[in-house]
Amino acid sequence: MKITVRRIALSLYVDLTGGFPRRSERMQVTQFRNLFQPLRIRNKEFKNRIFSTGHMAVMLDEGKPTQRLAAYHGAKAAGGAALTIIEAARVHPTGNSGRPAIQAYDPACVPGYKKLADACQPHGCLVFAQLTHPGREMALAPDGSRPVAYAPSAVPNERFHVMPRALPTELICEIIGGFEQSAAHLRQAGLDGVELVASHGYLLGQFLNPNVNLRSDGYGGSFEGRLRFLKEAIEATRRGAGDDMIIGLRLSGDEKDYAGLGLDGVLEICSALDVVSGLDYFNITAGTSAGLAGSTHIVPSMAYELGYTAPISASIKTRVSKPVFVAGRINQPQIAEKILEMGQADMCGMTRALISDPEMPLKAGCGDLEDIRACVACNQACIGHMLQACPISCIQRPETGRELQYANLSKAPSRKRILVAGGGPAGLKAASIAARRGHEVILCEKSNSLGGQINLAQSLPGRAEFGGITSNLQKELSKTTARVHLNCFVNLDVIENIAPDVVISATGATPYRAQIDGADDAHVVNAWQVLDGQTNVGGRVVIADWRCDWVGLGLAELLVKQGRHVRLAVNGMVAGQNIPQYARDIWIGILHKLGVEIIPHVRVVGVDSEDVYFQHTLSGEPVILTSVDTLVTALGHSAETKLEKDLNAHRILHHIIGDCLSPRTVEEAVLEGLRIGANL
Repeated sequence: MKITVRRIALSLYVDLTGGFPRRSERMQVTQFRNLFQPLRIRNKEFKNRIFSTGHMAVMLDEGKPTQRLAAYHGAKAAGGAALTIIEAARVHPTGNSGRPAIQAYDPACVPGYKKLADACQPHGCLVFAQLTHPGREMALAPDGSRPVAYAPSAVPNERFHVMPRALPTELICEIIGGFEQSAAHLRQAGLDGVELVASHGYLLGQFLNPNVNLRSDGYGGSFEGRLRFLKEAIEATRRGAGDDMIIGLRLSGDEKDYAGLGLDGVLEICSALDVVSGLDYFNITAGTSAGLAGSTHIVPSMAYELGYTAPISASIKTRVSKPVFVAGRINQPQIAEKILEMGQADMCGMTRALISDPEMPLKAGCGDLEDIRACVACNQACIGHMLQACPISCIQRPETGRELQYANLSKAPSRKRILVAGGGPAGLKAASIAARRGHEVILCEKSNSLGGQINLAQSLPGRAEFGGITSNLQKELSKTTARVHLNCFVNLDVIENIAPDVVISATGATPYRAQIDGADDAHVVNAWQVLDGQTNVGGRVVIADWRCDWVGLGLAELLVKQGRHVRLAVNGMVAGQNIPQYARDIWIGILHKLGVEIIPHVRVVGVDSEDVYFQHTLSGEPVILTSVDTLVTALGHSAETKLEKDLNAHRILHHIIGDCLSPRTVEEAVLEGLRIGANL
């Protein structure tokens, strides 16, 4: 049975509230009594309790905000968010790393910040900016060399393998001055607030951690000493910001990593800071950049429960009088409402929910819940892009981050009849965009359901939410005049009958059949057959994983949880090599706990009734895995090109998108659907 994000959200509502509302009660539910209550801090009003947390969007020009970044944040403001927080900016040149960031200490940043304020504030959306210094969390300098990274003490970072230099007192004073100078620039740009980043193991947080701060001077040695740097940073920021701007502090309530700060320590820190008059709120998250385990919480994948950080913020809220914000897998307004109702926080960070659907607050406010495009926490085009130094977007809404190109699609100059062959993500997006632009669109899908390979992907353990992509694309299509025909295989006869002006081929792909010696005489099945339940799998399984993505990891978890002995043999450096690291790393940890053996750097070459034969991709030496009942292959896909060849042979005008053009991922399929729909 297919599980959609919409169904998950509704069942979650039932769990949280004790029952689903009757039709007559739904208008009351859509009012979200807590979510749309204003909140005042200092002299400023938040029109609701929804905000976008600070996150790197990779839309800068030489360290300065651009019009593209302004359009990106402006879309969230126009969609009803009460607050958007601009990404972490550097307060001192020693914090400049190989990851481009705004240099807030440089007055040249002011015009860019003003663009952001001008794009958001007219919509009643407050604009804050984050100020930070990464400390030892610096793997590269801007020129690609290894930097001199500074920290409270010379204690190494585990994730980036950085051995920092202890900060001299003179440099501490310079950095404190950088907070004041940077805050003054934000004030000059007309922003509403400043948020200091002490979360995720960055410099301010490093001074708080007794495992990282081993100093014996006035900036360490005791609880008050460890707190001094942060207090002075808050005071300096207040001097630069003046009395009108709001100043907040982002903290990891639990760093959830070896040698990281735990909740008890953070509770003590928050209690001590609650009396600091220059500070206005706490913004609570989880995790740390310092270790691989802790870093998976920076942008938590769907492996983490919805709203899982709320109990942390709730604990902090019992110890402080200032407002408490929270973020962490809050992807639906129903979840945010419950967190607020239970008193676990005063504001809810819904960053990826707004990336996936910038209009989510407006839709929630008018009760149009089923039209909300819920984030599925795949992390692919948001943090996945950012970690590759590419502008962020969303796999199911590629318009995000591309607002200057696609925010306002015009009507087509002439109406065409368009046949879309294939109801996977590429075809669904192409059909909806083309229909919105005024074309007559007929979509034909050969099977009895839409979604394509998403229907398989959602059956992997912990990935039921992924099926929401199909639901969201179907909803988008249903709001147009496009016609959909299921169980309709597109061939030349169908094309002749429909007589389209143009055909969009989105016919997808099929599992790639590699030449494996002995495969005909052994039990060899592919991933699709396993996920479709088309085959029996033996008790001892080897998965040959060329894809190095979700499929191999998911199959391993699925089969080991069914009681099978599983070995995952990957043709890459690490299992999940091709997926965002925060999603990959938690999954590798899960498989380790489940007892799955992972063998990297191997390509499958042969199989017999008992053994599977691999070759090490670096040494060329044989690697033999013995006592195997079933070999499961995840070796990629072959483009389905029959329709394309027929169209070429008969000189029928057509376009090719998605996996039938080149087998890749949902992201490229949806993006190509958008592009062709916008250009026809």
